[in-house]
Amino acid sequence: MSDILTAIGLMSGTSLDGVDAAVLRTDGERVVEAGPALHFPYTPGVKASIQRAIRAALEGREGATEVGQAAVDVTDAHVAAVEGLIQRENLQRSSIDVIGFHGQTILHRPARSSGVQGRTWQIGDGAQLAAQTKIDVVFDFRSADVAAGGEGAPLAPIYHWALVNASDYTRGLGGPVAVLNLGGVANITYVSIGGQPTDLIAFDCGPGNGLIDEWMQIKTGLHMDEDGALARSGKVHTDILRTMLLNPFLRRTPPKSLDRYDFKLEAVLKLPLSDGAATLTAFTAACVRASEKFLPAPPALWVVCGGGRRNPAIMEALAKALDAPVVAAEEAGWRGDDIEAECFAYLAVRSLKRLPISFPKTTHAPHAMTGGVLRRWRP
Repeated sequence: MSDILTAIGLMSGTSLDGVDAAVLRTDGERVVEAGPALHFPYTPGVKASIQRAIRAALEGREGATEVGQAAVDVTDAHVAAVEGLIQRENLQRSSIDVIGFHGQTILHRPARSSGVQGRTWQIGDGAQLAAQTKIDVVFDFRSADVAAGGEGAPLAPIYHWALVNASDYTRGLGGPVAVLNLGGVANITYVSIGGQPTDLIAFDCGPGNGLIDEWMQIKTGLHMDEDGALARSGKVHTDILRTMLLNPFLRRTPPKSLDRYDFKLEAVLKLPLSDGAATLTAFTAACVRASEKFLPAPPALWVVCGGGRRNPAIMEALAKALDAPVVAAEEAGWRGDDIEAECFAYLAVRSLKRLPISFPKTTHAPHAMTGGVLRRWRP
């Protein structure tokens, strides 16, 4: 196997906005070169199909036809994303060594106590993706970790480690860096400068955009609080915020992970639209602040990636809540929209090389673990 491989990473997150596809050249440890990256939105029909599958999964309907149909739809959307990336960027198919295919999460239920088996469920057919794209595929990155007693998430920390250690922006800090990913759920990776992968600490810390997006969908039919405009015009109800911060998850010792639907809107349902947005935005920032007590030392810098970094109200709330500078990924020289897709390209190469992708202090795995299932394309 050549030392440096070219991979396409595919990520479709809990926001259900579509498929991110990114090319990465890596040896599984260093990031050699980031290549083209594109976003392919889900059609309304595919999004609705996935939402039906999520409802079936949450209701425990294991063999529901909705799940099977969504798996087909998700796979087709990812095939289209790969083909779209290849065609639009004039890539040579033969130059792509592997695809890292995360799939679409419809349920994430990590074990809450010892001796209880957790569950993580991503839909999408890796074998079919390999057959249709004519490229080898690594998929099912989380199951081995969960089967061994880990939480199966988050998996991005090892890629965050590679980014932090390659960055001129972070190298001169002389202190730890916290990478905060704000998707539907918020998660933190704590990287000690010069530390090893086994030193990584990572965990989900609360909702990212998820509750705000859900609030907007229910109250307005819109998918998000565009530019944080409503939150910035509303009032934070501190009494409700204090009540929400009593959620037991926030007191659990990491490693820990969340399902997108673990936090609920009940506490804010009677608030005016803008006040609800403001209070939920403050809650996201307060959960990040509350997570600092689980870190070995205060971060010297917070680097924010994921869609939440585009919400000025969230970024302002974080800057107010945290005691260190808060910057968007781009300021650190990273491609903020593409980090998760790049991550699964990176993880696919690590999987091929049998390098670990999860660690005791990131997923609660019993030891550093490899992961992923390889499906080779055969002509």
